[in-house]
Amino acid sequence: MPGSRSQPDIRRELALYRQGFVPVCGVDEVGRGPLAGPVVAAAVLLPFWQWDAIPAPLAGVADSKQLSAEQRRRCVAVIHQLATAVAIGEASAAEIDALNIRKASLLAMARAVNTLNLTAQAWVLVDGRDLPPGLPCPGEAIIRGDQTSLSIASASILAKEYRDAHMVALAKRYPGYGWEQNSGYPTAAHRQALLTLGVTEQHRRSYAPVRQALHEQMLKESTLSAS
Repeated sequence: MPGSRSQPDIRRELALYRQGFVPVCGVDEVGRGPLAGPVVAAAVLLPFWQWDAIPAPLAGVADSKQLSAEQRRRCVAVIHQLATAVAIGEASAAEIDALNIRKASLLAMARAVNTLNLTAQAWVLVDGRDLPPGLPCPGEAIIRGDQTSLSIASASILAKEYRDAHMVALAKRYPGYGWEQNSGYPTAAHRQALLTLGVTEQHRRSYAPVRQALHEQMLKESTLSAS
C-alpha cells in the first residue's frame, strides 16, 4: 500500500484565477518507461473557483504513483463527476520511435489540451520541466506538479487509469507479454517474451531491450537461412 503522501491543493489555480486566467487546465502524462504501447496524457478542468475548500470526495486525489489501483479507480469516478471537462491525448509507439519519448510526451499533452478548445484567457499547468508547443493559451511547467496542484494530480490519475486499461485491451490482441499486469514496462517476463515471441507493432523499437530483441531475431533468421 502506498505510504504517506503529499496532498495537492488549489493555491496555484486560485492565484491564476485572481489574475484573470480562466479556466486553468491541469495536464500530466504517463508511460515514458514502458517498452510497448502509447504515451498517454490527460487534461482536466476543475471548477475550483466555485469552492470554499476542496470537496471532500477529492481529498484522496494525489500523484497517481502514490495511490493504489483501488484508490485511483475511486478518484477517477469523482474527477469525472466534478470536473467541467476532461480530455485524453496519445502518442503511439511509432510516434515515440520517430520523435523520441520526450517530444512524443509533449505531443500527447498538446493533443489532450487542444481537444478542450481553450481560449487565450486560459492557463495550462503541466507536470514536469517542459511546456508543450502549440498550446492555445499561456501556461507553465511545474516540477513535481502532481504533488502540489490538484488539477495536475487529477490529470495524472486519469492518464494512468486510461493507459492501464488500454494495455489490458492490447494484451488480448497480443497475448504472452503480460501487458495486463506490467502495462508494457520492462519486467523480466516481458523481456523474456520479447525474445521468445518476438517484437510486435506496439513495441518501441528505439528502446534498447526491443532493439536487442530485434537484433537477436535477425541473427536467428540469418542462421536459419544459412543452414
